[in-house]
Amino acid sequence: MTRKTPLYDEHARLGAKIVDFAGWLMPVQYTGVIDEHRAVRAAAGLFDVSHMGQVEVAGPGATDCVQHLTTNDVKRLVDGQAQYSVVCNERGTVVDDVIVYRMNPERYMIVVNASNAAKDFAWFQSHATGRATLRNASDDYALIAFQGPLAAELLAPLADADLASIKTYCFTEGAVAGAKAIIARTGYTGEDGFEIFTSPADATPVWQALLERGKQRGVLPAGLGARDTLRLEMKYSLYGHEITEDTNPIEAGLGWVVKLDTPDDFVGKAALVDIKAGGQTRKLAGFRMTEPGIPRQGYRIIAGGRDAGFVTSGTMSPSLECAIGIGYVKADAAAEGSDISIDIRGRARKATVVKTPFYKPRQRKG
Repeated sequence: MTRKTPLYDEHARLGAKIVDFAGWLMPVQYTGVIDEHRAVRAAAGLFDVSHMGQVEVAGPGATDCVQHLTTNDVKRLVDGQAQYSVVCNERGTVVDDVIVYRMNPERYMIVVNASNAAKDFAWFQSHATGRATLRNASDDYALIAFQGPLAAELLAPLADADLASIKTYCFTEGAVAGAKAIIARTGYTGEDGFEIFTSPADATPVWQALLERGKQRGVLPAGLGARDTLRLEMKYSLYGHEITEDTNPIEAGLGWVVKLDTPDDFVGKAALVDIKAGGQTRKLAGFRMTEPGIPRQGYRIIAGGRDAGFVTSGTMSPSLECAIGIGYVKADAAAEGSDISIDIRGRARKATVVKTPFYKPRQRKG
């Protein structure tokens, strides 16, 4: 059964094009992907990401439990900090990528991808350790992402928190537009910005207040289309594209969130030790097209006249005004500057492996 977020009626009122995404009716665009993308880079954009899932881990063994379920080192967190991480299975391949929020040593919130929410919760339950209790809290939250260089300035008058004191990947509990909220300096666009967790009943007034506040400054509601082009310019992985249960985090360039040097064990650790020791036969690389054509997921990558990999994501970059892509490439063809070709509907189109991220956002102010 297809579900609606608490903001569905707002999307309809704003004339959004609605699509079925991971079992949810979600806005893919309002005025257009390019307009929305550029609004986020120049001002700010407002995203409904209420379809994401939340799992709460609580109790005296919460820290050890989350440490066992995820590959990053949760014990480095203090209260009010968040951490990007990966959940792996025993083979060392990716069950999901997540963000872990530490409320206190006995309470964590793990934000999971919408398409994986049910799978992740079952997986967490079957692999939980100690006396921690797990609860699927997804129905407790609506989630709004306010992203862009003006986000802090525009959010400040509506929030009862000192936003300047919230560092990147940190959060506080307070209120936005009078509604109780968790205000996190996290996001998926590369820009400065915030993710606001609030109750489903408060989602619409918070959304409307942010949009009203920003409409004279170029703020736009933004859909899944802009969310994808923005994340792709940053080479952020998307589950089902760059990471799946057939890929491991080392080859995906996510080795920095796999902490093999801690004394604690986590699911998949032994396999990842072996994977790292064996070296990588392929790597996730970014490339820029040098001939016309837009790369799409599944297209073949060719190097030296032989099959060298496959595209995981591709688009025409609104910021760079050229076609870019990400794909798994054999290690000997993945070095920056390597010439490759993309098989686009039977025609080999030239491309070059480039340094990523493709786009570098401006530094945040306050």
